[in-house]
Amino acid sequence: MTLRLLRIPAAFVFGTMLLASSSLALSQNVAPQSPYGGTTVQDIIARINDRIITRSDYDRALKELDQESRQHGDSMQQTAEAHKDLLRNLIDQQLWLSKGKELGITGDTELIKRLDEIRKQYNLETLEDLEKAAKQQGVSYEDFKANIRNGIVTQLVMRQQVGNRIQFTPGEAERYYEQHKQDYQQTESVHLVEILISASPGDQAKLAAAKTKADDIETRLHAGGDFAQLARSFSDGTTASEGGELGTYHRGDLSSVLEEKTFPLKTGEFTAPILTRQGYIILKVVQHIPGGAKPYKEVMQDVEEAYYMSRMEPAIRDYLTKMREEAFIQLKPGFADTGASAKQTTPIFSAYTPPAPKKKKKVERTRFRESTHAFRQKSRETTAVAAVPAETAAAPVKGVDKKKHDKKTDVASEKPGKKEKIRFGMKPRGTLPAAAVAPVEDAGAVPETATGTPEPINPLEPAAPDHKTRFSSRARLPKPAKPTLQPDQQPTDALAPAAADAAEVADRQTQSGPLGLAGDTASKKKKKHSATTGDKSRLADKNKKPAASTPDSGATPEAPAAAPLPKQ
Repeated sequence: MTLRLLRIPAAFVFGTMLLASSSLALSQNVAPQSPYGGTTVQDIIARINDRIITRSDYDRALKELDQESRQHGDSMQQTAEAHKDLLRNLIDQQLWLSKGKELGITGDTELIKRLDEIRKQYNLETLEDLEKAAKQQGVSYEDFKANIRNGIVTQLVMRQQVGNRIQFTPGEAERYYEQHKQDYQQTESVHLVEILISASPGDQAKLAAAKTKADDIETRLHAGGDFAQLARSFSDGTTASEGGELGTYHRGDLSSVLEEKTFPLKTGEFTAPILTRQGYIILKVVQHIPGGAKPYKEVMQDVEEAYYMSRMEPAIRDYLTKMREEAFIQLKPGFADTGASAKQTTPIFSAYTPPAPKKKKKVERTRFRESTHAFRQKSRETTAVAAVPAETAAAPVKGVDKKKHDKKTDVASEKPGKKEKIRFGMKPRGTLPAAAVAPVEDAGAVPETATGTPEPINPLEPAAPDHKTRFSSRARLPKPAKPTLQPDQQPTDALAPAAADAAEVADRQTQSGPLGLAGDTASKKKKKHSATTGDKSRLADKNKKPAASTPDSGATPEAPAAAPLPKQ
């Protein structure tokens, strides 16, 4: 179950309800000198995301912490521990504010309500009067509102991100009560009311009259009289108008005589008249609270709140550690964050070195590239020099200019030129490099001179170019003569099949024989037609229904020929 009231520890929320808080006063510290010759206005101690903690903020929080320690009577060791965790608490607050900005929590509505409560507390009519009162005390009203707003945003973020996620059952709270039962111990106490009949101890007559009056009041009490009404009517004490109300007293607060008379009584019982320095007094026990642990039902709300806070504080610290790991935090050297995480990353800064300017590459307007095509090759002169041994190439050649020689042996590079328009079916003429000449191996054959000595070959001299010839200009060779055959010989063909033997010839004759009824269909008998003696005429020229008087022309219709009988 979640508590309706969320109490935040004082370590996480700084004072937001005190109007004249000393934490808002600016400290007059001497700022350190800047290495650039100027004066530093604000010395930044820590950077948390888009927020900073300055030296003045740290000094104000330190001054406030010392004042609270003196008010609470803390020891020197407790004050030193609080100083050690001061920067951690400041960073925690900035992390809460940064998270509130991320979640869109402003706290404007709660700020107005809180300011109105402060106005009512100081009996002021409007918020303008609250602002005037703050200025009269030397407090910046804007800083005061900002301080209250920060506390509100911190509480709202805690409740939303941590508090609402903590839930527990009544059984868990009751088990917590059993484990911490000693924290709910109470001492025996009594709630008393009095009726005082004043008398001077030295005057016996007045003392006897006071004793008679006190006995009469006791008799009325036994008869059922109202103790409060009798106190208003007959009591001489200062509490008579209040019905003799004295308050609650724990064991040891009263004198031994009164304690012995009152603590044995139960609730509703009263004592007999007791002689004191002021006179005779009658005390009634309105409530008698026995000592020991309070019942769980009486302290159930306090137990639930204590159990809730016991789980809230470690959950807040875990959430702050998670926020530290996700945030940008930079501390000034000499300061330490006691809440830093082991997984927290620290930014590293180095001097900026601009990149070197890139050298522009020379772009050649050539059609073919040496990196992607194999058409670009060295010139013939370079190829010839590469084929010569190192000893021969290193030796100087007589009659050859060295500068011209070196110029000729350089690698030929193709210069940018105009783009050539290539027609379909034609090869380019001006953009393709010259074809490379394959080196010729020298097997040792050297041409000889007339004297019989081999003639030296100058490898630097260019070889004679090869002339292309057409196919039609080549010499025609005579065709080979055909072989002559004898009359009884047949031309042989390598692809012709072999001659058929007698068995194959017989099979071919059987297969090519006629097939039919009785195995004889070779001779087909023609149909015999009778000779026509009449004139030939078309069927269309004849009448469909000849007249009966038409004389017979004498033509006899041809009888159908009989079908020939098959041979047996």
